Amino acid sequence: MDSDQLTSVGEYLYGKVLDTEQIEGFLNALTHVAVQELSGGDPGRVLCGITLVRRHRAGTVASSSLEAQEVDEVQYGLGEGPCLTAARDRGLVLVPDLRVEHRWPRYVGHMVSRGIGSVLAVPFDLQDGDGAALNLYSRQVHGFDPRQVEAARGYADQASTALALALQVARHREEAEQLLEAMKARTTIDLAVGIVMGQNRCSQQEAFGILLAASNSRNIKLRDVAAAVVGSATPEAPATHFDR
Repeated sequence: MDSDQLTSVGEYLYGKVLDTEQIEGFLNALTHVAVQELSGGDPGRVLCGITLVRRHRAGTVASSSLEAQEVDEVQYGLGEGPCLTAARDRGLVLVPDLRVEHRWPRYVGHMVSRGIGSVLAVPFDLQDGDGAALNLYSRQVHGFDPRQVEAARGYADQASTALALALQVARHREEAEQLLEAMKARTTIDLAVGIVMGQNRCSQQEAFGILLAASNSRNIKLRDVAAAVVGSATPEAPATHFDR
């Protein structure tokens, strides 16, 4: 595969991440491109999945087929495998012949029994502690020649920027949602403090202490206690400025 083809693949994948609200859509596009280009005209010969490691948890976030996902997930229950190694250590892992591989003994047994002959795992270049790998499985031993290894490396290199962008967008979205939830909780608590102040003719600090004591004694979140107080005073749900 020449550089022009790799560039076009990179542009296609980059466009997919910008056009897709969910990161899974982008990653699934990558797995299908990889299978199409590396299968040698026999799509059933190669399977592809993507392992993503975030917050010390690993999972398959995209795959070229249900079988590819099942094969990819074998390593998670065992806690070992070339895909996890590639994602965590950020180094390419090639297993030409699983029958003579000794690094992951339990994993190897499972894969050989499923008819997998060789594995290629190529890491993505990510930041902020995230790890990911493009995982390719061949039903043949020595299923990936040097040209295919370089092609797979090229896909991962081309897609790394887009994947990092997708993860950054997802991270910012999560942070924004957490901030909004925190602000909503603050609004509910402030309203409840005002209600308790009126009911007990006490200070703001004393009212907050009453709510906190109720939360601790009942083992209920402070926000839920506050919501119950507000609900007893009005049927309308508390609203923040950002709800409008």
